[in-house]
Amino acid sequence: MLRYTEITNDVRIIVHPAYVEQESDPIGHRHVFSYTITIENRGSEAVQLLKRHWFIKDSNGESYEVKGEGVIGKQPVIQPGLSHTYSSFCVLKSFKGSMEGYYEMVREDGSVLYATIPKFLLSAHSLN
Repeated sequence: MLRYTEITNDVRIIVHPAYVEQESDPIGHRHVFSYTITIENRGSEAVQLLKRHWFIKDSNGESYEVKGEGVIGKQPVIQPGLSHTYSSFCVLKSFKGSMEGYYEMVREDGSVLYATIPKFLLSAHSLN
């Protein structure tokens, strides 16, 4: 399984993407990709994930920008040395694309930090 990793501001992001063939319809230009993300706090104080910001591209040249509060309806607090894992999905019109972005987080002292989500490839032909 492919794995993409990035460390920013003492936060490690690990992404595992996968193609969901049973939910996809290539004839209808619907390609479903799942991804599991683990957010590790490598710092010395707790951090809370407040917002997500995604940049999504497909091989047809279309781009999407997605912003929102938290992840899957949660704004997890991650204690030092611990992690939070969640899974979500993305639907593209083409069989190939990419995602990248960042999380806006806040430390216990109130300072804001941004954790980079590494660019990861989505491909119906090479993920599984």
